[in-house]
This record gives sequence, C-alpha cells and structure tokens, in this order.
Amino acid sequence: MTTQTQNNEPAAPAQDENSIMAERRAKLAALREQGVAYPNDFRPKNKADDIHAQYDGMDNEALEAAKIEVCVAGRMMLKRVMGKASFATLQDASGLQANGRIQLFLSNDATGKEAHDAFKRYDIGDILGATGTLFKTRTGELSVRVSEVRLITKSVRPLPDKFHGLSDQELKYRQRYVDLIMSEETRKTFKARTAAIASIRRFMGDNGFMEVETPMLHAIPGGAAAKPFITYHNALDMQMFMRIAPELYLKRLLVGGFERVFELNRNFRNEGVSPRHNPEFTMMEFYAAYVDYKWLMDFTETVIRQAVVDTYGTPVITYQGKELDFSKPFRRFTILEAISKYAPHYTLEQLNDADFLRAELKKFGVKLLPTAGVGALQLALFEETAEAKLWEPTYIIDYPVEVSPLARASDTREGITERFELFMVGREIANGFSELNDPEDQSARFMKQVEAKDAGDEEAMYYDSDYIRALEYGMPPAGGCGIGIDRLVMLLTDSPNIRDVILFPHMRRED
Repeated sequence: MTTQTQNNEPAAPAQDENSIMAERRAKLAALREQGVAYPNDFRPKNKADDIHAQYDGMDNEALEAAKIEVCVAGRMMLKRVMGKASFATLQDASGLQANGRIQLFLSNDATGKEAHDAFKRYDIGDILGATGTLFKTRTGELSVRVSEVRLITKSVRPLPDKFHGLSDQELKYRQRYVDLIMSEETRKTFKARTAAIASIRRFMGDNGFMEVETPMLHAIPGGAAAKPFITYHNALDMQMFMRIAPELYLKRLLVGGFERVFELNRNFRNEGVSPRHNPEFTMMEFYAAYVDYKWLMDFTETVIRQAVVDTYGTPVITYQGKELDFSKPFRRFTILEAISKYAPHYTLEQLNDADFLRAELKKFGVKLLPTAGVGALQLALFEETAEAKLWEPTYIIDYPVEVSPLARASDTREGITERFELFMVGREIANGFSELNDPEDQSARFMKQVEAKDAGDEEAMYYDSDYIRALEYGMPPAGGCGIGIDRLVMLLTDSPNIRDVILFPHMRRED
C-alpha cells in the first residue's frame, strides 16, 4: 500500500522508522561537518497566536503596504515543495487561538535559492527559525513571506502519522512529549490545568492564606489513612517515608501562630493505579484557625466554583456528555441519608445492624477487619451503593469517629465527627473537617490506629509523638480541607482518566 508523501509528490512505498532515522542521521552528520549542528543563537520575537490575533483582520493589500516583519520559531508540522516555491507550517507554544501555527512561504526570489534548496532537505519535525513579512495567500491564509530561514534543531526520529497522531493510549502516556507535539487537545488540557491551579493560588492569597512548603520526606507518615512508600536516608541512617499528606505539618504551623496556610504539592501513596488513582498526585490542603467544618464547606465550594469559572468561562460545564452545574449550592447528605436515597430498600434498622451490614458487604465482595464497627460498615456500604451515583457536587457529612482519627468529635452526637467529603461525578474530590486540637483525645485516637495497624491494617496511622507535643502547646480551633487537583482538572477538561491530566503518569516498565 502506498501513501501521499509529505511533499505532495507521487506515492512511494512507506519506509520503516529505522531507515528514516538513518537518513536523518546522515543529514545531521552533514550539518556537523558544516559547523554547529544545534545552534542556540536564534531569538524569535513573535508567537503565532499573537500574529493571528493582530493581523488576521487585515486584507492582503493592507499587509503588503504595511510591510510587517515578524520573526518566528517552531516545529515544522507540514511541508509542501513545489519547485521554486514551498510552504511549511510552524507550530509554537502559543496554541490557543490558531493552534499555535503559522504558515511560511519560501521561494527562490524571496528566500534565496541557496536557503530554499537547504530548506527542501529539512524534515517534518525539525525546529526552524524564520524571518519575513506578512501577507495573505490567494486562499486568504495569513502567512510569512520568508526572507531568512534556519534549521535550529534536527529531528532524528520521525513524528507519528500527521493525520492520526498518537492513537495508542498507552503511547500517549509513555511518550507525552510526542503526544504534546501532535495533539492540540492534550496541549489544551495542560494549559487548563495551569489555569485552574493559578486560579486557586490567586483565590487563596486573596483570602488571606499564606502558601507554605512542608517536608516530602517524613520520619513518620501521617495525615491520611494510606500505605506509604518507604525509602532510606543514608546520611541520617534512618528509614523515611514519602509524604502521604502534609496535614500534620500544616497544623504544626497553626500551633506556631500562622492562622491561614495552604500547600499545593505532591503526595505519594503506595496504592493501585486506576482511572482515578495515580500513586503520585497533586493536592491542595488548607487550614484556617477559628472556623469549623460548616465554614469549610462554604469556602471549599467557593474555591472550586471560582476555579471552574476562571478555567472554563462558565459555572456550567459538560463532563462525559452530561451537564455539571457549579452555580447551584452543593447538596449535603449524611452517610445514612445518601444510602437511603440511592438504595432505598434498606431499612434504618438494617443500616444500624452490624451483622446485617457485614453480610450485605460480603455480597459486594468487600472485606473489612473484624474490628470494624457500625460506622465503618455504614461507610463501606455507602461506597458500594451510593458513591457512584453522586453526580452533582454533594457533601457527605458527619463521618464516624472510628474512620476519622484526626477530626473533631461532635459536641452533640456521640460517635460522630464534624467531617465531610465532597463528591462529584461519582468520585471523591475533597475531604475536610473541624480539626481535633485536644492532645489527649488525639493521643488516644493514635493509639487506636496503632492497634489497627498491629491487627493488619496497612493503611492505619502511626503514633506521632512530636505532633502530640505540638498540640500540647495549644492549637487554636480550626478547620482544614484537602482538594484533589488531578480529579478536579479531570472535570474541567472532560477527561475520563486521571492519566490524561498528569503530564507523566506512572506506568509499568516497558520491558
């Protein structure tokens, strides 16, 4: 089978990648003989999108009269050679209005025969620099009439098929650099991610929060129920853990007198990989003194709504073909209310019967430790029957003490904490609570976690004596929340898989 060539010449049998690379290496060797093969003295002055924004509205007569000179650089994505004239399309990093692309026109007259002949030997994927004046072709496309063109970087490896890009999803994740070259949608996704993070940082600063950095190597892992990655520090001769959450360090800062702090950074959890889980992920955690979980829910709602509007331009977005409206107040249910709404066949008596709950969870294939109480069993049933059905933003509130070792217990409801989790499109987005600042209560909760760990719970917490010492100095009443940035960006970019919004997601080794 034959295909049309990149130069619109008669079709020829397709070459394999090795032979193409051999040809390109030969061209690179010739460049080395001529002097510097990879120069670093070309400085572009214009971006493709800016050029289109300023001059798309001018007709050719006005452009020719104005003699507007531009200097651009980018990767050559298309190339057409027609004897004494050639066209090429350069792609740079601007890429919002016109996909970051500008057309070049080269000819023996405008560019010079020697430079034009050299251009004809360039390959798709090469990075070029070009200077020239703007004009419009007969079809009305804004273009650069090139007076000078230079090869800045030789591409030795050919790009994927220009019409199909990277169709293999695993290759898109493994070779994100190629995916970014070929896919406008991928570039838009990560620009949206940057916009969302910038919005959050701006909003937090505007509301009096100070951005801080806390350790990513911990002597004792804490702040979440998760299995940590273990490493070793040679100089200190001690085992250490990659951070599973920054919570306990951020609350130490509340003890120290910083009343509003936040951190936007990585956490690491030694868990499975799935469409919504990556072992290395980004969270934004924030803590405020003299607030409770009700204030936190209102504030978290505002943070997320603002990020949606700043990134998407509207509070109403579409995710996987279904509308998601952030303009409405977020709903609030207790765990039992959510189960009763989405699995109404259960009675209240059944939902408070530990034996019934264990038998029911066994049908779902859920295995819990023998020490799990009614609260943990109710939460597990909620996860099986209701969680996936929470499409609109919904807070699930009032979690049991036994599954909330760092949350403040309710003053009015025994066994319940002032805690919430925020769900959208059937997945958790945020987790927050009024903070436990009673050192004796926290010490007792840590001891229960140690007992659970000894009983085989790998995700149970360690006893952190220094954190207890910090609380003994006195931490003001406070609230704190963590927002999953990757999952939020999935919503903002209509991405079904968390790997779609992480530039370099973790994968099994290729070998």
